[in-house]
Amino acid sequence: MNVANDADGAVSRIAAAIGERARARMLYCLVDGRARTSTELAMVAQVAPSTASVHLQRLKMQRLVKVVALEALSVLAGGEREAFVPNAPNRLRAARTCYDHIAGALGVALHDRIKAMGWLESRSVDDEAYLLTPRGAKSFKDLGINVTAVGALRRRFAYACLDWSERRPHIGGALGAALLDVAVKRRWVVQELDSRSLAITRVGRREMRIRFGLPDMGHGLQ
Repeated sequence: MNVANDADGAVSRIAAAIGERARARMLYCLVDGRARTSTELAMVAQVAPSTASVHLQRLKMQRLVKVVALEALSVLAGGEREAFVPNAPNRLRAARTCYDHIAGALGVALHDRIKAMGWLESRSVDDEAYLLTPRGAKSFKDLGINVTAVGALRRRFAYACLDWSERRPHIGGALGAALLDVAVKRRWVVQELDSRSLAITRVGRREMRIRFGLPDMGHGLQ
């Protein structure tokens, strides 16, 4: 009987959290899988930023949303939007470095394919850290990455780093750095001088297609 009451109570609390119009608008805005800043969500919900923070805390308490840190310091809201429209320069949005790992559309695509192929798995639903699978250990070794050495470094092994232009994760941490190192050494990508932008080479296009099953990533081709 207590179990039933607890379940009923949990459902009631979630329903109450969703039932408020501003919170419902926020949730609808987030269903595309991309992250939003609290300022953007305040605009969507048509409430003050301080009120939006209260609503977000309520949604977070019911585990309906989670807070993640953006790759950049912040993303400025340019006005209310029905759908997320990236405003980053095309070359930066296509492929760039984020500290020492691959970001942009290329980084997000690699993240999604590596997860889909079962090379990495999440520790839990709410945990942004990734664990290496046996399949992943072999596959990364085939790419020339010494996963034992990478795992021994005094830094996080692999985690979901939220991309500021795509608002979806790419792979951060020591493994992400190792992947960028391989991509540069094998000339899959070339880093532009005085810029974070990465240009994908012809070899890179081919390798991304063969090894990861990615479609033509021809922007910034060299």
